[in-house]
Formats: sequence, C-alpha cells, structure tokens
Amino acid sequence: MSTAVWFVLIGALLIIMGLRTPILQRLNLTPSLVYLAIGVTLGPSVIGAFHFNPLEQAHLLEILAELAVLLSLFIAGMKMPVPFKWQEWRAPVRLAFVSMTISVALTAAFGYYVLALPLGAAVLLGAILAPTDPVLATDVQVRHMGDKDPLRFTLTSEAGMNDGSAFPFVMLGLAMLAAPATASYEMIGGWFLKDVLWSTASALVVGLVMGRLLAEVIQKQHLHNTEGRLLDDFLGLGLIGLVYGVCLLIDGWGFLGVFVAAISLRQSELKLASPHAPIIDAQSITEVPAHAEEPKLRPSQVSEGSLSFKEPLERMSELVLVLLLGGMLFLDSWSFRAVGLALFLFVVVRPVSVFLGLLGSGTPLRLQMLVGWFGVRGIGSLYYLMFAVVFGLPEDLAMEFIHITLVVVVLSIIIHGLTVKPMMSKWW
Repeated sequence: MSTAVWFVLIGALLIIMGLRTPILQRLNLTPSLVYLAIGVTLGPSVIGAFHFNPLEQAHLLEILAELAVLLSLFIAGMKMPVPFKWQEWRAPVRLAFVSMTISVALTAAFGYYVLALPLGAAVLLGAILAPTDPVLATDVQVRHMGDKDPLRFTLTSEAGMNDGSAFPFVMLGLAMLAAPATASYEMIGGWFLKDVLWSTASALVVGLVMGRLLAEVIQKQHLHNTEGRLLDDFLGLGLIGLVYGVCLLIDGWGFLGVFVAAISLRQSELKLASPHAPIIDAQSITEVPAHAEEPKLRPSQVSEGSLSFKEPLERMSELVLVLLLGGMLFLDSWSFRAVGLALFLFVVVRPVSVFLGLLGSGTPLRLQMLVGWFGVRGIGSLYYLMFAVVFGLPEDLAMEFIHITLVVVVLSIIIHGLTVKPMMSKWW
C-alpha cells in the first residue's frame, strides 16, 4: 500500500474511534478488535495489501513494542490510586511474581512435553507468553486517577509489574539455549543472584528514588516560580527515559523501574502537596464575589498534566502495532500446536496460576475468578519475542515462536475483547 493510502486509513480509523460510532458500542467491540479485523483483512491472510515480516524487521518491531510498553506502564503507574502498602499491594505482588513463575513453569512443561521443544526453548516460550499486557488490556485497567475498583487495580498493577518479573525467565531460557550442557546449579545460582535479585531490587530502588526526587524538584519549582507553568509532557517523558536508561546501564529491569517511578512520582506529589493550597484550575473560576479573597492558585501536578499527552500516544501505538500484527499473520500460522497452546494458556495456565498465587491471601473468590480469566496477552509478549529474535534465537525456533505468539495474542484480543464488557457488567 502507498503512503497516501496509509494516511487515509489511519486518519479514518482515528476519526471513527474518536466519534465512538454507535454501532461499535452496540457490538461491544474494543478498539483492538477493530484494528485487528482491519489488519487481518489487509494482510496476507485475506487480500494481501501489505505484509510485515517480523523476522526481517525484528529490531524495528522490538523498538516499537518497547516504546508502547514503556508508555503504557508509565500511564498505569500514574493511575495507581494507593501508595506502596503491603496490605493494598499483597494480591498484585503475588500475581506478578508467584503466579508469573507458576505460569512460566506450566507453559514450559507444555512446550517440553507436548510440543517437544528443548528445555531452554520451552522456558523461553513460557516467559514470552506469561506476562499480561498493559497496552491492550485498557478495558480492564484503572480508568482514572483515584479509581479504586479492586478488579481494575489488581489487573493493572499486576500487568505493570509482571512485564519486569518475566524478564529473568527470558534470560534463563536464552542462557539454557546457548549452553544447554552447562545448565547446572552454578548457572542457576548466578542467574538468581544477578537476573532475579539484583535486577529486580535495583529497578525498584531506581524507580522509587527518581520518582521521589522529581516530585521534590517540581515542588520547589512551584514554590519559587508561581507564574510559569512547567512542561508536564517533557517531565514525564524525561522521567521514563532517565529511569529506563539508568536501569539498562546497571542491568536492572527497566519496565519495572518505569512503573515504580510513575507510582513514586504520583504518590510523592500527593504527599508533598500543601493541604492549604488546593489545586484550582484558573479557567474553572467564572465568578468571584467582590468581598471574597483571591483564590490561591497552584499549578496542577505534573502526574496529572502528563497523562493528557501520553494517553493519546498509547492509543496510537496500540493502533499501529495491532494493524502490523494483522499484517504478520498468515493462514498457515493457525497450527494445532499454536491454537492448542493458546487454549491451554487461557483455560488452564492462567486460572491455575492465579488460584495458586493467591492461595491464602484472603482475596474474594469472584475477584480471583475474574482475574483468572482476564489475563490479556499482547504487546509485551511481542516485545519479548522480538528481544529473543534480536538476541540471536535460532531461525527455526524464531519462526515457530513467531507463529505461536501471534496466534496467542490474536486469540487473546478476540476472546478477551468479546467477553470483557459482558462479564464486567454481569459479574462485577
């Protein structure tokens, strides 16, 4: 397709989704479902108007998915309604680390015993498919700052953390593939110390400290510069880049660091805000009595202003990546191996890992059941897949993993996309 046609297509899609066409609302279609339908129709599965080769364009797709995940994690972190308290975060932390590990193990067992993959490849496949997605799961995410819905909070915070907690298993699988004969207790011990303990702890510290420091700097700027307004968008994007870059330099998990930094910034701003200086939008003041004192205006918090710019970027990245997803899918991608693994992942792995991960946590059964169903797979899995391909995954395994991952993500978009609104309205 020509550049002009792409502009027309994407522009028309944006207008249709922006107008919230009534037919789409009546059919309960999520944006991802609409983008996927158009991408598959234009792609090699139907009319073949375009084809995006993920093997040849692995590095480009890795960068696009990486940026989309970073934006989504930052937005999700900004919307977290509660600070870091174990009582509030107990269930999401157990899901992100305990359930994640169980999910990788069960998927790896399926890959090893059913798909006859090498053990390292099975572990890698489990790590690619285990994390839930913060990009495509917008219909079950926290919708705004202060949204304390338990289901949305649990799913959003889990997705924010498990994009980082999956990375150690990706590295373990790649290491086992590179040197299967040396997979020993020493290698496992070194992996645990470096890729699990150090990378996780360092990301948490970097995110917490940098988010807090930026909040304090912003607070001082507000106190000394009452007339000028800070560039919220630049500050938010700068924090993403700084935290992610530092984490990469010290071998920390950058996705986890960015998510934690967003929470730290938001909660620190709330703590530092003076209760005697409420946030008042000057444009909202239409009439002030003559005898009243002039209201004390204070610039809105950066975490709030930053979202107005980043959320459209997140939606745009979702549109582009799901359209490309349709352009990667061939009819022969739908093998019994891929579809069987996808169904095993949705029907067995996700519910079992959630139940075991939350065992004894006191989480209500209905919440566990809904969390066990809404394990949306998406752009995070694409990123890990492309990371493995760029890292040097053998071509035969890369092709099989591409087909499996595409089928899993497409089925997740379809199945979870069609069930999210009916289930949320009926059971929640």
